[in-house]
Amino acid sequence: MKFTADLAIDWMTKANQKIQDNKDYLSSLDQAIGDGDHGINMARGFDAVMNKLGNNDYEQVADVWKESAMTLMSKVGGASGPLFGTALLKMSMAVKGEAEVDDKTFVEALEDALAGIKQRGKAEEGEKTMIDVWAPVVEKMNEAQTVEAGVLRDTAESAMEATKDIVATKGRAAYLKERSKGHLDPGSVSSYYLFAALAETLEGEG
Repeated sequence: MKFTADLAIDWMTKANQKIQDNKDYLSSLDQAIGDGDHGINMARGFDAVMNKLGNNDYEQVADVWKESAMTLMSKVGGASGPLFGTALLKMSMAVKGEAEVDDKTFVEALEDALAGIKQRGKAEEGEKTMIDVWAPVVEKMNEAQTVEAGVLRDTAESAMEATKDIVATKGRAAYLKERSKGHLDPGSVSSYYLFAALAETLEGEG
């Protein structure tokens, strides 16, 4: 794989489309176990990302991801902006100076993103957060040392579905305790959209 700045923009474009198409669904998930504004916040943030990316030219993948990260951090309310922003910022730092990112470096960037999310959110896998999607994806990509679209999508989807059976111990959902079980975690669902968009970008390139 040779992941370029153009592909990075395509990834963000596809992610934005999925978030916009599903913003009401994401907010409905959040109404069940959170503040109820996850979809609105994410849609506003990714809309701002697209406005930012459309007004600049980028030669490096790192620059696309850093711009996206800083925009999400400033435009998305609640925990989601800092967490998704941190993920992309860590990824940008991992590929700084690279005009084209190969599979190995991309996997390393995803690992750095996961570490950043854990540190920022002070959470681990199994607590009904976006980490429950990111961690299995990173583990699977690390095993293969490659970023394969089908595996990426399938892993993210099954991990997202599995959050329904987890009892939340972090964030507002933790107040519900056992009642949080039976609901999908909104951050995990939006993380799935992000990875599904990446899979589509890779398939388009393939």
